[in-house]
Amino acid sequence: MKKKEDNPRVASNRRAHHYYELSERMEAGLELKGTEVKSLRGHQCNLQDGFARFDKGELFLHGVHISPFEQGNINNHEPTRPRKLLLHKSQLKRLFGLLTQKGLTLVPLSVYFTRGIAKCEIAIAKTKKAPDRRDDIKKRIAQREMDRAVKQRLK
Repeated sequence: MKKKEDNPRVASNRRAHHYYELSERMEAGLELKGTEVKSLRGHQCNLQDGFARFDKGELFLHGVHISPFEQGNINNHEPTRPRKLLLHKSQLKRLFGLLTQKGLTLVPLSVYFTRGIAKCEIAIAKTKKAPDRRDDIKKRIAQREMDRAVKQRLK
Protein backbone atom coordinates (compact mmCIF):
# COMPACT_ATOMS: atom_id res chain seq x y z
CA MET A 1 0.00 0.00 0.00
CA LYS A 2 1.37 3.37 -1.01
CA LYS A 3 2.02 5.78 1.83
CA LYS A 4 0.20 9.11 1.67
CA GLU A 5 2.59 11.96 0.85
CA ASP A 6 2.85 14.91 3.20
CA ASN A 7 1.50 18.26 2.11
CA PRO A 8 4.45 20.44 1.16
CA ARG A 9 3.16 23.69 2.69
CA VAL A 10 0.75 24.16 5.56
CA ALA A 11 1.19 27.93 5.80
CA SER A 12 3.51 30.55 4.36
CA ASN A 13 4.38 34.11 5.29
CA ARG A 14 4.28 36.00 2.00
CA ARG A 15 4.50 39.39 3.69
CA ALA A 16 7.97 38.57 5.00
CA HIS A 17 9.46 39.01 1.52
CA HIS A 18 7.82 42.43 1.25
CA TYR A 19 8.73 43.84 4.67
CA TYR A 20 12.11 42.19 5.30
CA GLU A 21 15.38 41.69 3.51
CA LEU A 22 15.96 37.96 4.04
CA SER A 23 19.55 36.77 4.22
CA GLU A 24 19.89 33.22 5.56
CA ARG A 25 17.26 30.48 5.77
CA MET A 26 17.21 27.35 7.89
CA GLU A 27 14.85 24.56 8.83
CA ALA A 28 13.84 24.04 12.45
CA GLY A 29 11.64 21.45 14.10
CA LEU A 30 8.56 22.53 16.06
CA GLU A 31 7.67 21.25 19.51
CA LEU A 32 3.86 20.91 19.35
CA LYS A 33 0.99 19.41 21.31
CA GLY A 34 -1.29 16.79 19.75
CA THR A 35 -4.18 19.10 18.93
CA GLU A 36 -1.77 21.59 17.33
CA VAL A 37 -0.56 18.92 14.92
CA LYS A 38 -4.14 18.10 13.97
CA SER A 39 -4.89 21.79 13.37
CA LEU A 40 -1.78 22.15 11.22
CA ARG A 41 -2.83 19.18 9.11
CA GLY A 42 -6.07 21.09 8.51
CA HIS A 43 -4.09 24.19 7.35
CA GLN A 44 -5.25 26.24 10.35
CA CYS A 45 -2.12 28.36 10.83
CA ASN A 46 -1.25 32.05 10.46
CA LEU A 47 2.39 33.21 10.38
CA GLN A 48 1.81 36.91 9.63
CA ASP A 49 2.79 38.31 13.05
CA GLY A 50 5.31 35.61 13.90
CA PHE A 51 8.87 36.09 15.08
CA ALA A 52 11.47 34.07 16.97
CA ARG A 53 13.20 35.11 20.19
CA PHE A 54 15.72 33.60 22.58
CA ASP A 55 14.48 32.86 26.12
CA LYS A 56 16.96 31.33 28.59
CA GLY A 57 19.20 30.00 25.83
CA GLU A 58 16.37 28.37 23.86
CA LEU A 59 14.69 29.64 20.71
CA PHE A 60 10.91 30.16 20.80
CA LEU A 61 8.45 31.07 18.08
CA HIS A 62 6.07 33.85 19.19
CA GLY A 63 3.00 35.35 17.57
CA VAL A 64 2.12 32.36 15.38
CA HIS A 65 -1.58 31.57 15.53
CA ILE A 66 -2.57 27.91 15.28
CA SER A 67 -6.33 27.64 15.62
CA PRO A 68 -7.76 25.27 18.25
CA PHE A 69 -8.75 21.86 16.93
CA GLU A 70 -12.51 21.83 16.21
CA GLN A 71 -13.11 18.31 17.49
CA GLY A 72 -10.84 18.89 20.49
CA ASN A 73 -11.88 18.78 24.12
CA ILE A 74 -10.83 20.56 27.30
CA ASN A 75 -7.18 19.74 26.51
CA ASN A 76 -7.11 22.01 23.46
CA HIS A 77 -4.07 24.27 23.12
CA GLU A 78 -3.81 28.04 23.46
CA PRO A 79 -3.74 29.50 19.90
CA THR A 80 -0.81 31.94 20.27
CA ARG A 81 1.36 30.23 22.87
CA PRO A 82 5.16 30.34 22.36
CA ARG A 83 6.43 27.19 20.66
CA LYS A 84 9.94 25.89 21.01
CA LEU A 85 12.07 25.66 17.86
CA LEU A 86 14.33 22.64 17.73
CA LEU A 87 17.83 23.30 16.38
CA HIS A 88 21.33 21.94 17.02
CA LYS A 89 23.34 23.67 19.74
CA SER A 90 25.87 24.98 17.23
CA GLN A 91 23.07 26.53 15.15
CA LEU A 92 21.58 28.15 18.25
CA LYS A 93 24.93 29.68 19.22
CA ARG A 94 25.45 31.03 15.72
CA LEU A 95 21.96 32.53 15.58
CA PHE A 96 22.38 34.09 19.02
CA GLY A 97 25.58 35.77 17.84
CA LEU A 98 23.91 37.08 14.68
CA LEU A 99 20.81 38.36 16.47
CA THR A 100 22.84 40.49 18.86
CA GLN A 101 23.59 42.73 15.88
CA LYS A 102 21.30 45.72 15.65
CA GLY A 103 18.32 45.47 13.34
CA LEU A 104 18.31 41.70 12.76
CA THR A 105 15.44 39.40 13.66
CA LEU A 106 14.20 35.88 12.94
CA VAL A 107 10.95 35.50 11.01
CA PRO A 108 9.08 32.31 10.09
CA LEU A 109 8.63 31.85 6.34
CA SER A 110 6.63 28.64 6.16
CA VAL A 111 5.37 25.64 8.13
CA TYR A 112 5.27 22.21 6.51
CA PHE A 113 5.50 18.49 7.23
CA THR A 114 8.51 16.35 6.34
CA ARG A 115 8.07 12.61 6.85
CA GLY A 116 5.28 13.33 9.34
CA ILE A 117 7.29 15.83 11.38
CA ALA A 118 6.26 19.50 11.58
CA LYS A 119 9.03 21.83 10.40
CA CYS A 120 9.31 25.61 10.26
CA GLU A 121 11.50 27.48 7.80
CA ILE A 122 12.98 30.54 9.48
CA ALA A 123 15.15 33.31 8.07
CA ILE A 124 17.42 36.00 9.43
CA ALA A 125 15.83 39.26 8.39
CA LYS A 126 16.50 42.98 8.39
CA THR A 127 13.57 45.37 8.04
CA LYS A 128 13.25 47.27 4.80
CA LYS A 129 12.61 50.98 4.80
CA ALA A 130 9.64 52.33 2.81
CA PRO A 131 11.78 53.64 -0.10
CA ASP A 132 13.42 50.21 -0.44
CA ARG A 133 10.00 48.55 -0.69
CA ARG A 134 8.94 51.04 -3.37
CA ASP A 135 12.14 50.37 -5.30
CA ASP A 136 11.44 46.63 -5.19
CA ILE A 137 7.94 47.19 -6.57
CA LYS A 138 9.33 49.39 -9.37
CA LYS A 139 11.91 46.72 -10.26
CA ARG A 140 9.23 44.02 -10.40
CA ILE A 141 7.02 46.15 -12.66
CA ALA A 142 9.95 46.98 -14.97
CA GLN A 143 10.95 43.30 -15.19
CA ARG A 144 7.37 42.30 -15.98
CA GLU A 145 7.18 44.90 -18.77
CA MET A 146 10.51 43.72 -20.24
CA ASP A 147 9.29 40.12 -20.20
CA ARG A 148 6.10 41.14 -21.99
CA ALA A 149 8.06 43.07 -24.63
CA VAL A 150 10.36 40.12 -25.27
CA LYS A 151 7.37 37.79 -25.51
CA GLN A 152 5.66 40.12 -28.02
CA ARG A 153 8.86 40.34 -30.04
CA LEU A 154 9.16 36.54 -30.26
CA LYS A 155 5.61 36.10 -31.61
